Amino acid sequence: MFRGRFFHVMDDKGRITIPPRYREILQERTDRHLIVTNLDGYLIAFPQSEWEVIEQRLSQLSFLRKDFRAFQRLFVSGASECPLDRQGRILLPPSLREYAKLDKDVVLAGAVRCFEIWDRQLWDQEMTRIEAMDSDEVRKELGI
Repeated sequence: MFRGRFFHVMDDKGRITIPPRYREILQERTDRHLIVTNLDGYLIAFPQSEWEVIEQRLSQLSFLRKDFRAFQRLFVSGASECPLDRQGRILLPPSLREYAKLDKDVVLAGAVRCFEIWDRQLWDQEMTRIEAMDSDEVRKELGI
């Protein structure tokens, strides 16, 4: 399970270091690639095995529904296979870096089956927004 948040600096080539704990998870699953795609202004990285489950689910959606086609168009067309190099880094394609407005400082945030990649400033704004939200209903539903 991907959990925790990690602050990193993206290099000039667009590479980010995957935290050691996340790399351990990938090794346990024998996943050597991450599939990174765009969602809601940030990036989301899936182990290849998780991505294959998502692709299977997407293939079962009704092609007749315009909203399904639109989501699939955004989500799948933005997906890039990003192998880990020997230093535990991935290279993010320019199109994904541009989409998420990634500059230098990035945040990798665990999301259980995957992890998110955010620009640090946008992450800070999102955390401020979330902290101001009333989360009573969500906590109640989770039994927390």
